[in-house]
Amino acid sequence: MSALVVPCAHCAGLNRIPADRLAEGPRCGRCKSAVLTDAPFELNQASFSNQIKGDLPLLVDVWASWCGPCRSFAPIFEQAAAQLKGRCRLAKLDSEANPQLSTQLGIRSIPSLILFKQGREVSRQSGALPLPQLLEWLKQQGV
Repeated sequence: MSALVVPCAHCAGLNRIPADRLAEGPRCGRCKSAVLTDAPFELNQASFSNQIKGDLPLLVDVWASWCGPCRSFAPIFEQAAAQLKGRCRLAKLDSEANPQLSTQLGIRSIPSLILFKQGREVSRQSGALPLPQLLEWLKQQGV
């Protein structure tokens, strides 16, 4: 039985969870909230370094409130979060509220999707995607 390291969606605390118990709704050892959510969680400068760690991939949607395509993509991203729970964690990064992190990530257009695995960026996609294309892109990345 292998254990996975999974950052908490609420406090970014790292949790060691047996792989066969991911579907049981594990709670964070630090904040006692659900480690995995079926909705995207907010990512910011303070939580970024811990959130990209761990054994489950992290897909980040970089967006801004004034961006029409970002707003229209939001419900699709939420649907993907529900479908991928336990396989991939989904987070939203507000580029206006986190300009330093957006610059650090080299964001030039929004929406932008960035996939991290074990602390490293492995793929990037600019623009909004329909749900089937988003899921297919993730499948191609091994998610």
